[in-house]
This record gives sequence, structure tokens and C-alpha cells, in this order.
Amino acid sequence: MGFSKDDAGADNNFRSIILFGANVASYKFALGASLLDLAGTGIEKVTLEELAAPFSRHLCEHLAEVNVQGTFAHSRFLDACRHFNSEDINETELITATAMLGFNNVIDAFHVVSGSDVPTRFFVDERKTASHGIRLTDQMLALAGQTQAGNLAGEVQGRWNLVERAWESRAASEPLHVMYDRNRELLVPALLGKRRPITEARLALNGYQQGHCFYCYESILVVPNSPAPADVDHVFPYSLMSWGVPIDLDQVWNLVLACLNCNRGVSGKSATVPADEYLQQLHRRNEYLIASHHPLRETLIQQTGATPWERRQFLKGVSKAVDDFGARRGWRPPTVSRALR
Repeated sequence: MGFSKDDAGADNNFRSIILFGANVASYKFALGASLLDLAGTGIEKVTLEELAAPFSRHLCEHLAEVNVQGTFAHSRFLDACRHFNSEDINETELITATAMLGFNNVIDAFHVVSGSDVPTRFFVDERKTASHGIRLTDQMLALAGQTQAGNLAGEVQGRWNLVERAWESRAASEPLHVMYDRNRELLVPALLGKRRPITEARLALNGYQQGHCFYCYESILVVPNSPAPADVDHVFPYSLMSWGVPIDLDQVWNLVLACLNCNRGVSGKSATVPADEYLQQLHRRNEYLIASHHPLRETLIQQTGATPWERRQFLKGVSKAVDDFGARRGWRPPTVSRALR
């Protein structure tokens, strides 16, 4: 079992758009977040002005934190958002500017991943009709009512945070390298003096596990303050470093999400190294992130090697090192979700 961007289901089609859609600006993230907001209210027909309200709000919030929101030099729409943030224009003027300038390309391109549309349509473009807006599909409305909706909203923000920080770093000619702050469970820039949090680790990792535990594939929740949220787990246990294992196991390449039962339940993994198939799955996950040009790409390459062969040898070296210190290994979850087996 692995995790794939081609897996069926409306939630995973939505994830594909957010995780793998081409990004020259953050508009796709803002539209994704807005669709989840609006669908959560049950509204179906949405005028451009109604869409402009959450769309511009999300962008203004991100611009207040990171001023770089694309790969281009100038945008009249983003300038309007900046003017709103500096109180040079009011909300009515911002919504008018957004309806005129904000949707020129993103509505047409939203469903496109790798050159073709995803199977699920989340809205119908009705800008050329009397309604002058979009119509949310039944699939979008149903998605907003599912348990995974909260995860998806968080994942949009987590992905957006990583992408905008990568753009910001590129503009400053500083490649983005990411570290894990274990105490706060946050991803932070590796550069000293720039430890402003990027995003909550769960939100950054969950999309590639599609809302499922890395080990047993049961559904997990990652939304902050949710009941029994998934654990951020070290595949090679963090505690092995205290035994003297001379490898930093507290790095992104070694982090996955696990349900509470698998990580620290009665029959949980705890300080045991999992069975070989999970180490192979960890390698596939890291290769998947690198191949998809995820913002964590440079971090993973820096931590594990420049080529697939080097990265596989790196994991083999880690496995041998923990064996040399007598680590218990071979753990498997007591049960595996039949739906995903």
C-alpha cells in the first residue's frame, strides 16, 4: 500500500489540485480555501462579489505575513490587497477590485493538474451567464460535510505557507531549508535568526498521506485542537539518538503521521523500528515529495542525498546504524484498514 495523487475520491482530487497543481501565484490556494468556506455554509450559486469576500480575505491575511505571493514582479490585484492591509482602501473597494482582477486565470485553471482536469469538478464556471459567478457542485457541497473537510482546509494553509516561504527565499536568493521544531511540532526555516514558524507539521505532511495513518491506514485528524489528533511520528524512533545513534533522526525525512494507537497505544510502535515494508514506504514518500517539486524538496535532498540511489543508501545506512545499537525492529500494526489494504 502506498499513497498516490491518482487515488480516487473527491477529497483526494481536491488534494491533487492543492498539492500538485502548477503555482505561479497563491490564487489557487485562496480559491480552494474559499470554496471550502462557502460550501460549509451550504450555498450553491455564488456571485463573483460573494466569492471575492473570502478570496481576498485569505490573500490579505497571507500578504500580511509574507509579502511574496507569486513568481511575477507585479500584480494589480495583489496591490489592491496591500492597499487594503495598509487601510488605503476599504472592504467594499477591495471586493470590487477582486471581482474585476482576482479571477482572470484561477477559475479556468483550478481543476487542471499535470495538463488535464481532475475527475471531480468542484464548481461550474457561470461567469458568462446571468448569475455572473460560479455554481458549487454536489461533490463540493458533500466534501464540505465530510470529516476530512477540516483536514483539507488545514492542508491548504499548510501547503500555502510552505510555497510562499519558498518564493520568499528564492526572492532573497536563499534556498528554503526546513527543520522540525519538535517541542512545538512546527516546521521552521533552518537559517539561524529566522525561526519564525512556517506551518504546523501535521498540516504540511497530511496531504501526502491523504488523511490516513502511515502504518494502519485508518483515518486521522490533523486540525489543531481536534479530538485525538494524529501524532507526528519518527519512523526511526527519536529516542535512539539518546542511545548514541550518530544520525539526526529529528528531521523531515523521518517524519510521518500516525494514529494514536499505532504510535503509542498498547500494541503501538513506541521505540521500535517498523517492519521493512514501512521503511520502503518512507523512501517512496520522500521520493514522491522530491519528484513533485514540493517545497520540502531541497530540504529532503540536503538531508538524504542528491540522487534516488544516494537516498536509498542513506536509509540503508540509518537502518544499519540502529541495528548496531541493538534497536528492536519489525513492528507492524495489529490491524490494517481493509478499505485501504
